[in-house]
Amino acid sequence: MLLELSSEQEFFQKTTARFLEDHVPVAELRRLRDDPTGFKRDYWRRGAELGWTSLLVPEEDGGVSVSGRGLVDLTVAAHEFGRHAAPGPFVSSNVVALALSGSAHKELIAGLLDGSEIATWCFSEAPPHDELRELSFSIERDGEQLVLNGLKRPVESADQASQFLVTGRSGGGLTQVIVPAGTPGITLTPMTGVDLTRRFSAVRFEQVRVPLSAALGGIGDAAVAVEKQLQHALVLLAAEAVGAMQAAFDMTVEWAFDRYSFGRPLASYQALKHRYAQMATWLQASHAISDAAARAVNDGAPDAGELASAAKAYVGEYGSELLQECVQLHGGIGVTYEHDLHLFLRRVTLARALFGTPDAHRRRIARLIAQKEAAA
Repeated sequence: MLLELSSEQEFFQKTTARFLEDHVPVAELRRLRDDPTGFKRDYWRRGAELGWTSLLVPEEDGGVSVSGRGLVDLTVAAHEFGRHAAPGPFVSSNVVALALSGSAHKELIAGLLDGSEIATWCFSEAPPHDELRELSFSIERDGEQLVLNGLKRPVESADQASQFLVTGRSGGGLTQVIVPAGTPGITLTPMTGVDLTRRFSAVRFEQVRVPLSAALGGIGDAAVAVEKQLQHALVLLAAEAVGAMQAAFDMTVEWAFDRYSFGRPLASYQALKHRYAQMATWLQASHAISDAAARAVNDGAPDAGELASAAKAYVGEYGSELLQECVQLHGGIGVTYEHDLHLFLRRVTLARALFGTPDAHRRRIARLIAQKEAAA
């Protein structure tokens, strides 16, 4: 999250933080562990009223603006989602809202903005097609219809979604289609996840037919739109993970000053000071790369793709390192379910896995650089 916020961004941050503290405190997160959806629809609708799903949508489609830089503003809310381990399909809803902007799906856009509708992005696939460039899902034209075949996983809040944004291959290009969740041929299989409140499914499409008008843009011509959506998703996930890292680090520092050993606080021991200094370095670097990626993607900078993947790779790698250090420094209570630390460990672990691992993004950076050098 930006270290210096404008007055408008600060108000948005404080409003979001206060709402999350009031509606999803830690006790509620624990209770939601056994909830089949992981969040309450009224909570999501009220959050949408605060602007959670509106900042990537232009004003002519009903969107709102805090500072005029929608993605940068949205990372403020993403940071608070991570800092509170908050529930709800934050990233997927915003990606779909972005994709639909300027399209004919006005009713669905309005539903996403007021929180009455849930829509999710069917993008990721199972191994061996889980690399970001190797989608195998098929979208083929048959007269005035499109036929969808394949498996998408993991798909967030698929069981709550009324519409799916599906990305697949049409010949040598990418196509995106809006598909109603109740369309014949769609099967949902719940997946087991590490996060207490986030729910994912494997969604299989078998000879699913939709009209040609369901396509967003041209058939086989969606590569640019998909890249934009992916960059936005990566930025939001990185910002959310950094929020969780900050919460865990603050909790661990407080513990070090409160916990005494041989009459001295743990924070006074030189060996532990070095470990805290190393964690602080990882945390500040994660803030910096996450903020840089948000600005680059928001502004459409030439290196936006590389920075988005760099943020995902760095935060994914060192976020996990930081959380494991926090667990170790807490001693035995760090590995108990009763302590709150695991909530943030779970959130960072999930963010690391979604939309490509750190290794996948390091390979993606190499490909992007090679493509630019070849085109020069």
